[in-house]
Amino acid sequence: MDFALREAASALKKREVPIGAIIVHENRIIGKGYNQVETLRDPTAHAEMIAITAAADAMENHRLVDCTMYVTLEPCSMCAGAIVLARLQRLVYGTPDPKAGACGTIVNVAQNARLNHRVELVSGVLEEKCSGMLREFFRAVRANGMGKPGVN
Repeated sequence: MDFALREAASALKKREVPIGAIIVHENRIIGKGYNQVETLRDPTAHAEMIAITAAADAMENHRLVDCTMYVTLEPCSMCAGAIVLARLQRLVYGTPDPKAGACGTIVNVAQNARLNHRVELVSGVLEEKCSGMLREFFRAVRANGMGKPGVN
């Protein structure tokens, strides 16, 4: 999770919502990403999506069997769907997302019995560090009168 937090710090430096993700296969990081929604002007440029694309490229396969994703915030429904489609074995996340969490908080796409793949979930890893970074970011956004992240 420390490596995912480093990715989140990269997002923070670019004034993006500080969320980071890594994907590990056989104890080696094969994909990493941080939020780039504002930078790329792309609503799909979430940390998880970028990490999945990088990992699929590294594995030369769209199926990421026997891989684990570590992400600082519980994935949204888009990312949880991509995690299922990529056949990730395990998802480890830092802090739940009470507004968009799709791995148990609002819905549970990752373990939906009606889908053809279910992901093992582990939550609360370095939760305080993960949630603290997000809290501080949004506190600064509000204090600066910024209407949205990444914009003055």
